Amino acid sequence: MKILIACEESQTVCAAMRESGHEAYSCDIVEPSGRHPEWHIMQNVLPLLNGFCKFKTMDGKLHKIYEKWDMLIAFPPCTHLCVSGARWFAEGLKPIELQYKARDFFMKFVNADCDRIAIENPVGRMSTYYRKPDQIINPFQFGHPEQKKTCLWLKGLPKLSETDNVYEYMMTLPIKKRTRIHWLGSNHSKERFKTFPGIAKAMAEQWAGKNENVSEITK
Repeated sequence: MKILIACEESQTVCAAMRESGHEAYSCDIVEPSGRHPEWHIMQNVLPLLNGFCKFKTMDGKLHKIYEKWDMLIAFPPCTHLCVSGARWFAEGLKPIELQYKARDFFMKFVNADCDRIAIENPVGRMSTYYRKPDQIINPFQFGHPEQKKTCLWLKGLPKLSETDNVYEYMMTLPIKKRTRIHWLGSNHSKERFKTFPGIAKAMAEQWAGKNENVSEITK
């Protein structure tokens, strides 16, 4: 499969897809912390959404996509859409125009010409602006003893099945440990938005599967 992972600087999902033998690319306007510039497209993702495009990865190599992407996974910015930020809008500290801009950006992925689409965001405004998510998952369902509700809007893809539910163990931990992500400050934004490896692995295994026909050079 040829897979575009939009707004992903961590490359966690991209790496999982590559490990499964797929031609996956991460795309963001910043350099990747995943340390694979050869997989990363550093530009505005919108011109690439419908496939039939060409682009350069950060290693300078030119790539061409001659058809639609087989799968699009998107992590649009959630700062102006998540419930945790709602009180700032109420107090007028963030203009509502920012929320509308974030909403419109989110909808670009919804309307992309691709048969398999997954869009990730925290619990927030898109349930009202667009529709309720198809699924809400937590890291503890995929082997990580932490809580972080994550919404998935899906097209042409099944809901993720949990792989390793560690809820009972997680509940033995102090609340600040199991809700660690919520306590991270703005200077840890990259870590806060990074996909948990167990979830990325489930996406690769359940949505893409193992591709034995792709050569090692794509990994």
